[in-house]
Order: sequence, then structure tokens, then C-alpha cells
Amino acid sequence: MVIAATDFNAGIIIAEMLGRANYLALVGGGKQPKFPQNKVIIWDDAKQKTVITLEFRTQVHRVRLSRSRIIVALQNSVHVYAFQAPPEKLSVFETADNHLGLCCLGSQVLAFPGRSPGQVQVVELDRGNVSIIPAHGAPLRALELSPDGKVLATASETGTLVRIFSTSNCARIAELRRGVDHARILSLAIAPSSTLLAVTSDKSTLHIFDLPHPQTAPPIESTTTKGRHSPSIFPSQVIKEDNNSQKWGVLGKIPLMPRVFSDAYSFTSAHFELDDEPQFGPGSALSGSRAVPIPGIPGGRPPKGIIGWTSDDTLIVIGAGRDGRWEKFIIGEGDDGKRRCVRDGWRRYLGGGA
Repeated sequence: MVIAATDFNAGIIIAEMLGRANYLALVGGGKQPKFPQNKVIIWDDAKQKTVITLEFRTQVHRVRLSRSRIIVALQNSVHVYAFQAPPEKLSVFETADNHLGLCCLGSQVLAFPGRSPGQVQVVELDRGNVSIIPAHGAPLRALELSPDGKVLATASETGTLVRIFSTSNCARIAELRRGVDHARILSLAIAPSSTLLAVTSDKSTLHIFDLPHPQTAPPIESTTTKGRHSPSIFPSQVIKEDNNSQKWGVLGKIPLMPRVFSDAYSFTSAHFELDDEPQFGPGSALSGSRAVPIPGIPGGRPPKGIIGWTSDDTLIVIGAGRDGRWEKFIIGEGDDGKRRCVRDGWRRYLGGGA
């Protein structure tokens, strides 16, 4: 059911909503952008007007909102503002190249890429303390903060592993294996109860993992004192646990076997539709003409495989583009007592239906 609708009659590349409130953060994009791509517009939908405008020298890649903060991710920096009129700039953090706009905002912490590829910065919003997690050897591809703010999930451009960290002490508490071959991670999403993690990749597969609780990780001491904007670097320590999702069974318990046999895998997976979009460059075609990259979107292609949990056992996978659709999946027990993920329905939302 549509509660309200506003037609801007022009391109919007970012639309971030403040919970269920009437405030939206908007950034223009597409072939006919409504606003410049270097501006953030805070729109009051109840009053149908702009209440805050933030302008930057470069393109805005992501905006996050809370009732007290506005977070703006640029290519090489993250800007923190107090949510007020006029807005007050509180902090600016340098990052590695962040064309995906990776940034997660919780009630107490903020997470985004570090200055070096593969690192994550975790900021305590109240105290301003900054911790650095050496999460991956390759550049980051995805970040996700749990709804309770206690767990951070990360994936790199390699796409084989998802690493889980506690935000309280930055300890690595789990390492989850998507697969053994490289893949492009499309989305990470944690269930409302913070007990399950969903992952999609360009292999057209949706994986569901059990998510460990941070209390299973012992405290890790750092030799660096934490201070305001003085980062603490935490070792990337793996806490080995018994896990019922060990794919290779007894092989995973044999000493000196490759780690791929002992890693934790998803307890269930399902196929989702990943329709091919036209390639860009010479020789590509769409309806008889060359396909043009979409301005403002990383890679110029419509996003695919975006996950949204609607409950602890139901999730939606959304894909944009010429065959834009959503697919609904349900997690339940099969006759053999094992948990399974099955598709429960789907619908095209751009000019078609199911």
C-alpha cells in the first residue's frame, strides 16, 4: 500500500529514508538529474520542501541518516554532520577509494573503509574513538552492520569469504565461506534478530549463514591507546568454533588439510534471477543502439541482488534494470529437519508481472 508519493520528474540516484520519519536524503543522478551529484538534499516530505542542503567538491556516493547524524561518503572521505538546521560539521575521515560508498551507521558506531585497501574504520559516535580493523587483503566490496549494532560483516573484491567482527572490541569472531572461486558480492544483509546473514553474488546464488554472537569472542587487548581520532589497530584473529555448517564433515577435522575443508559454509542456499544487462563500449547494443553507462552508478550498470529482510524467516531480493524484479524467499524446515530457503514468489515491478 502506497502511503504517499512525490514525483520529482527527474533522476534521483540516492534516496535514503530516516527510519519511518518524513525526512529523505536525496542525490540527483541518471540522464536528467534532479539535483547535482555533488549535493545532498534533505527533503521534508510532510512539508514538501528542502530543509537542508550540503554541497561538496566531488560526487556523493552514499548518505546515511539517524535522528542525530548525517553521514556522507565521497570517493576518498566520509563527512559527519549534526542533523540540524543549519547542519554542523563534526568530523571528516579519510578513506581508501570508495566508489561504492560503503558506510554503515548504527546508534552507537559508524563503520567505513580505512585509509588502506581492505581496512575498516569503526568510530564510536559518542566518544569519537576510532579503531582500525585489517579485515581483508583485497579492497572492500561490502559492509553490513547488524540491527543491534554489535556485529559487523565484511567482504572483499575476492568474494570467497565473509568475515564477522564484534564492534565492541573489533575481534574477528567468525569466517564464513561463500565458495572457493572468485565472485562479486552484490549484497550483505543481517536479519532483524541479528542471528542470520544473507549474501548474494554474481553467481546468482543467495546464501544464508548462521551469525555467531559477539559474546563467543574473548577480549583482545591492543598495544595502542584508543583516543579521539587516534586509531587503535586490532589483530585479525580468528576464533575457531564448532559449526554445524561444515560442508566437508570429517575432512574438516583432519590436521593439515587445506582450510577450505574446515571453513563454515551456508546452511542453505537458493537461486535468484540475475538477468544480463547490456555491456558498455564498442559492440554493445540495446534496442539497436550502443548501451550508455548510467551516470552516478558504480560501473554504470543497474544494481542487482539487493537483499532486504522483512522478518527473521522472510527476505526479498531486488534487481533493477530493464527486467527489474523482486523475489521473495522463505526459510523453513524441510521434512528431513534441515533448514531450507525456497522462493515463495516474484514480480516484475517495471512494466510486467508474474
